[in-house]
Amino acid sequence: MPKRKEYRYVGPASILASLPIPSQRIQVTSAHDVQQWIESTRQPTENDGSVVATFIVDTSGVLWVSDRRSEHVLCAAGQNVLSAGEMSFVNDKPHVYVESVTNQSTGYCPEPESWPIVAMALTDSQIEHPAFFTTAFIFRRCSVCQTTNIVKDLWFECAVCGATLSLHWNFDTTDEET
Repeated sequence: MPKRKEYRYVGPASILASLPIPSQRIQVTSAHDVQQWIESTRQPTENDGSVVATFIVDTSGVLWVSDRRSEHVLCAAGQNVLSAGEMSFVNDKPHVYVESVTNQSTGYCPEPESWPIVAMALTDSQIEHPAFFTTAFIFRRCSVCQTTNIVKDLWFECAVCGATLSLHWNFDTTDEET
């Protein structure tokens, strides 16, 4: 059983306050669910034929997807998640598989270590997928200016104010602890 760390929403309060109810998300339990969602919502395809979706894995380990342009917190119905990001599905009827998957979510800032939870949700849904995040992001909050940063090339420096960023995930800590 993979480690289960819950991530709370850490994005702008204005987005959380403006959540429409109900959400336009679907629970994924099979490749057929993905196919139906792509077709019924007429999801746009990329140049390579894939469909990119916003995804979350809820605290029960269930995979949910919504339109790529929707916020992760909306896909999560405002709740905590075990992971979040973007997934590219290939709908090669009757076969559906995940071509790429990232943890790109500045609303939840999940760690790359959340991958096993995503893999388990996809495996449980019998959807073929990569062996890891195809692109993994490292997020840190600046303790000086509070900016959410994406760490690039392991350079732990705030892109806004230049302060040194924590080496450890720090969205659940107070400023004094970072």
